[in-house]
Amino acid sequence: MLIAIEQPSASDLDVIHRVLRETYWSPGIPRDVVERACANSMCVMARDPHGKLIGFARVVTDKATFAWLCDVIVLPGKQGRGLGRTLVRTFLDLPELQGLRRWLLGTKDAHGVYAPLGFTPLTAPERFMQIKNPAPYGTHTS
Repeated sequence: MLIAIEQPSASDLDVIHRVLRETYWSPGIPRDVVERACANSMCVMARDPHGKLIGFARVVTDKATFAWLCDVIVLPGKQGRGLGRTLVRTFLDLPELQGLRRWLLGTKDAHGVYAPLGFTPLTAPERFMQIKNPAPYGTHTS
Protein backbone atom coordinates (compact mmCIF):
# COMPACT_ATOMS: atom_id res chain seq x y z
CA MET A 1 0.00 0.00 0.00
CA LEU A 2 1.23 3.47 -0.88
CA ILE A 3 0.19 6.55 1.13
CA ALA A 4 1.00 9.98 -0.29
CA ILE A 5 0.07 13.62 0.15
CA GLU A 6 -1.05 14.54 -3.35
CA GLN A 7 -3.85 16.14 -5.28
CA PRO A 8 -6.28 13.66 -6.82
CA SER A 9 -6.23 13.09 -10.57
CA ALA A 10 -9.39 13.40 -12.67
CA SER A 11 -9.96 9.63 -12.42
CA ASP A 12 -9.34 9.76 -8.64
CA LEU A 13 -11.94 12.55 -8.40
CA ASP A 14 -14.44 10.35 -10.21
CA VAL A 15 -13.99 7.65 -7.55
CA ILE A 16 -13.96 10.08 -4.63
CA HIS A 17 -17.09 11.79 -5.94
CA ARG A 18 -18.89 8.49 -6.44
CA VAL A 19 -18.27 7.59 -2.78
CA LEU A 20 -18.88 11.02 -1.25
CA ARG A 21 -22.21 11.58 -2.99
CA GLU A 22 -23.51 8.50 -1.12
CA THR A 23 -22.24 9.47 2.36
CA TYR A 24 -24.43 10.80 5.14
CA TRP A 25 -22.42 14.04 5.31
CA SER A 26 -22.51 15.00 1.64
CA PRO A 27 -25.36 13.19 -0.12
CA GLY A 28 -25.69 14.25 -3.72
CA ILE A 29 -22.58 16.44 -3.69
CA PRO A 30 -21.77 17.61 -7.22
CA ARG A 31 -18.45 16.53 -8.74
CA ASP A 32 -17.33 20.13 -9.31
CA VAL A 33 -17.76 20.83 -5.59
CA VAL A 34 -15.59 17.80 -4.73
CA GLU A 35 -12.98 19.00 -7.21
CA ARG A 36 -12.99 22.52 -5.74
CA ALA A 37 -12.84 21.18 -2.17
CA CYS A 38 -9.81 19.04 -3.02
CA ALA A 39 -8.08 21.87 -4.86
CA ASN A 40 -8.34 24.04 -1.74
CA SER A 41 -7.30 21.38 0.77
CA MET A 42 -4.41 19.08 1.58
CA CYS A 43 -5.25 15.58 0.38
CA VAL A 44 -3.84 12.19 1.29
CA MET A 45 -4.34 9.23 -1.02
CA ALA A 46 -3.97 5.51 -0.34
CA ARG A 47 -3.30 3.23 -3.28
CA ASP A 48 -2.98 -0.51 -3.67
CA PRO A 49 0.22 -1.99 -5.15
CA HIS A 50 -1.21 -1.45 -8.65
CA GLY A 51 -1.82 2.26 -8.07
CA LYS A 52 -5.60 1.94 -7.67
CA LEU A 53 -7.18 4.40 -5.20
CA ILE A 54 -8.39 2.63 -2.05
CA GLY A 55 -8.62 5.49 0.46
CA PHE A 56 -8.72 9.26 0.71
CA ALA A 57 -8.87 12.05 3.29
CA ARG A 58 -8.48 15.79 3.24
CA VAL A 59 -7.63 18.56 5.68
CA VAL A 60 -8.59 22.22 5.51
CA THR A 61 -5.93 24.16 7.38
CA ASP A 62 -4.05 27.41 7.75
CA LYS A 63 -0.95 25.32 8.70
CA ALA A 64 -0.45 27.56 11.73
CA THR A 65 -3.29 27.21 14.24
CA PHE A 66 -6.15 25.06 12.95
CA ALA A 67 -7.04 21.98 10.92
CA TRP A 68 -10.41 20.51 9.97
CA LEU A 69 -10.17 16.82 9.07
CA CYS A 70 -12.86 15.79 6.61
CA ASP A 71 -13.96 13.34 3.93
CA VAL A 72 -12.08 10.34 5.31
CA ILE A 73 -13.15 7.47 3.06
CA VAL A 74 -11.99 3.91 2.62
CA LEU A 75 -13.38 2.12 -0.39
CA PRO A 76 -15.62 -0.92 0.09
CA GLY A 77 -13.66 -4.12 0.48
CA LYS A 78 -10.73 -2.27 2.05
CA GLN A 79 -12.45 -1.25 5.28
CA GLY A 80 -11.73 -2.64 8.74
CA ARG A 81 -7.96 -2.88 8.22
CA GLY A 82 -6.84 0.37 9.85
CA LEU A 83 -6.55 2.30 6.59
CA GLY A 84 -8.70 5.19 7.84
CA ARG A 85 -6.44 5.64 10.85
CA THR A 86 -3.37 5.44 8.64
CA LEU A 87 -4.72 8.24 6.44
CA VAL A 88 -5.41 10.43 9.47
CA ARG A 89 -2.06 9.58 11.09
CA THR A 90 -0.36 10.74 7.88
CA PHE A 91 -1.77 14.22 8.43
CA LEU A 92 -1.11 14.22 12.18
CA ASP A 93 2.55 13.37 11.55
CA LEU A 94 3.22 15.99 8.87
CA PRO A 95 5.93 18.41 10.00
CA GLU A 96 4.03 21.44 8.66
CA LEU A 97 0.99 20.54 10.77
CA GLN A 98 2.80 20.20 14.09
CA GLY A 99 1.93 22.57 16.93
CA LEU A 100 -1.57 23.46 15.73
CA ARG A 101 -3.80 24.78 18.48
CA ARG A 102 -6.82 22.73 17.39
CA TRP A 103 -7.80 19.85 15.13
CA LEU A 104 -11.52 19.28 14.54
CA LEU A 105 -13.59 16.68 12.76
CA GLY A 106 -17.21 15.64 12.66
CA THR A 107 -18.41 12.06 12.73
CA LYS A 108 -21.71 10.33 13.27
CA ASP A 109 -20.44 6.80 13.81
CA ALA A 110 -16.64 6.50 13.65
CA HIS A 111 -15.60 7.75 17.08
CA GLY A 112 -13.73 4.48 17.64
CA VAL A 113 -11.56 5.19 14.60
CA TYR A 114 -10.49 8.62 15.80
CA ALA A 115 -10.26 8.22 19.59
CA PRO A 116 -7.06 6.12 19.47
CA LEU A 117 -5.46 8.98 17.52
CA GLY A 118 -6.19 11.46 20.31
CA PHE A 119 -9.51 12.95 19.20
CA THR A 120 -12.00 13.54 22.01
CA PRO A 121 -15.46 15.10 22.25
CA LEU A 122 -15.49 18.89 22.43
CA THR A 123 -14.74 20.08 25.96
CA ALA A 124 -16.91 23.17 25.53
CA PRO A 125 -19.33 22.58 22.66
CA GLU A 126 -21.34 25.62 23.74
CA ARG A 127 -18.45 27.78 22.50
CA PHE A 128 -18.86 26.57 18.93
CA MET A 129 -21.45 27.93 16.56
CA GLN A 130 -22.38 27.11 13.02
CA ILE A 131 -24.34 28.16 10.00
CA LYS A 132 -25.71 24.96 8.51
CA ASN A 133 -27.42 24.49 5.19
CA PRO A 134 -29.21 21.14 5.71
CA ALA A 135 -29.66 20.46 1.98
CA PRO A 136 -26.84 22.12 0.03
CA TYR A 137 -27.00 19.55 -2.79
CA GLY A 138 -30.74 18.91 -2.71
CA THR A 139 -30.60 16.09 -0.15
CA HIS A 140 -30.58 16.61 3.61
CA THR A 141 -27.33 15.95 5.43
CA SER A 142 -27.01 14.59 8.95
